[in-house]
Amino acid sequence: MKAAVIGGGLAGVECARALSRNGITVDLYEMKPKKHSPAHKLDTLAELVCSNSLKAERLNSAAGLLKAEMAYLGSVCVESAYECKVEAGGALAVDRYEFSRIITEKIKADKNINLIEQEITELPSGYDGTVICAGPLASEGLSETIKAMCGDGLSFFDAAAPIISADSIDMSCAFTQSRYDRGGSDDYINCPLNKEEYEAFYEAIITAESAEIHSFDRRKDVYEGCMPIEVLASRGKDTMRYGPLKPVGLTDSRTGHRPWANLQLRKENRDGTMYNLVGFQTNLKFSEQKRVFSMFPALKNAEFVRYGVMHRNTFIDSPRLLEADFSMRSNPLLFFGGQITGVEGYMESAASGLMAGLNLSRRLKGEETLVLPEDTMIGALSRYISDEEIKNFQPMGAAFGIIPPLSEKIRDKQERYTRLSERAMESLKAYMAENVK
Repeated sequence: MKAAVIGGGLAGVECARALSRNGITVDLYEMKPKKHSPAHKLDTLAELVCSNSLKAERLNSAAGLLKAEMAYLGSVCVESAYECKVEAGGALAVDRYEFSRIITEKIKADKNINLIEQEITELPSGYDGTVICAGPLASEGLSETIKAMCGDGLSFFDAAAPIISADSIDMSCAFTQSRYDRGGSDDYINCPLNKEEYEAFYEAIITAESAEIHSFDRRKDVYEGCMPIEVLASRGKDTMRYGPLKPVGLTDSRTGHRPWANLQLRKENRDGTMYNLVGFQTNLKFSEQKRVFSMFPALKNAEFVRYGVMHRNTFIDSPRLLEADFSMRSNPLLFFGGQITGVEGYMESAASGLMAGLNLSRRLKGEETLVLPEDTMIGALSRYISDEEIKNFQPMGAAFGIIPPLSEKIRDKQERYTRLSERAMESLKAYMAENVK
């Protein structure tokens, strides 16, 4: 049996190695060194572009848990990272040149993997299965092919709103109500501001510092519908009150009156463990988002699952297109891996490629594919990107907010994260022992 893997980034190398370990011959297509994206400079595989940090190493962090799960599943990226680790406090940072070189050598030395340095603009024929492992800067030709298969919403320039953990919202300073009482009474959590609080928030947001936009991300055609909140605020003192902070159709149950301004939070996932700040697309620096958005009394202790971002991104509408095993709903022998699936981050992308490779190999052998338990980080991510309840799909990285909460209430954050991580690893080991013989 033979599979094609398109893309030699972190997802692609993980996918190819997973297929190889399971006895599948692989043609790994990578357009470098003949052609580079605007962000890539090296001629080798698995290039780290923006940072050499693979985030926190400790197990009781979302990033650390993700890497622990990947290591248990045989990740070539985690293995290689420890071979070229550099000191960086509590983070797993690497020599990015060595990281790429080590992985390239491992791929080239694998007898089941044939590295083909060629740009792919159409799906290759003659394979038993294919995995597209594309990043946020997929080539124009490949992007057009994917768009033809997946429809609109593939490559666009957007500003995404932050997402916060539900249990960090101070409900004593909030109330639940849909505007004009349309829909369910608890569809939205409302975070009101009085006039003084609003004016302080306005001054803070118009003076907050924005994040740098890379040259390949810069475009003028930012749609009005996804205008960054700080840009909207700069147009006038009351523009936010006529936009995402409009209070019309709402009555604060605590006062019996309409708020001066109001931020609505909308459920981000089926279980209601995460909430989206409606209309708060932003390009502010992460530290500024934390400072400014926490000025809402209801959000003073908010834990940000994902900060808002503004950049060119390439990803498919996964909740409508992908199963939780990373296969196409319409074509069980075509899988996706990498940031194109809607996972965000180096190791998240690698993890998706790892799962796509494992699952394609199992499907080719006539075995059930693997969807890890929802209380694992990889399992939670795979469910997030395939959750049909998500209407305005945006990329997500590893975060404890996407994992179901513990049955017991633990107030100390680090203790809670430790227990979540312990539960995840126990669950992963039990699942693999039962399903992989």
